[in-house]
Amino acid sequence: QVQLVESGGGLVQAGGSLRLSCAASGRTFSGYAMGWFRQAPGKEREFVIAINWSGSMTIEADSVKGRFTISRDNANNTVYLQMNSLKPVDTAVYYCAADGGGLFTLATMRNPYEYDYWGQGTQVTVSS
Repeated sequence: QVQLVESGGGLVQAGGSLRLSCAASGRTFSGYAMGWFRQAPGKEREFVIAINWSGSMTIEADSVKGRFTISRDNANNTVYLQMNSLKPVDTAVYYCAADGGGLFTLATMRNPYEYDYWGQGTQVTVSS
């Protein structure tokens, strides 16, 4: 079992920045690729960005390229989502998730069913 707890959400003005954290506990964190998803009211859960187990590779959705970055600290069992140049369309609940297997490709990592564990989510609201 892996437990994931997100933090760092909040209210920010358009153009601002936020950094989300996802703290993991339980099984070996470094064995998992990690992803961030988001879900806006009335919409399906959407892939945002992912990082492989070592942190050497990342994959992101086109909608966040150049604005969002993901990083991880395996020594402290934490993954981060740095969000810059935020837009109102980025408003959503953000979830981190852990994937214990599979290829690290966009097709794989963007599939929510690929992930084994999920956090409870943290709200991000971007005002115009």
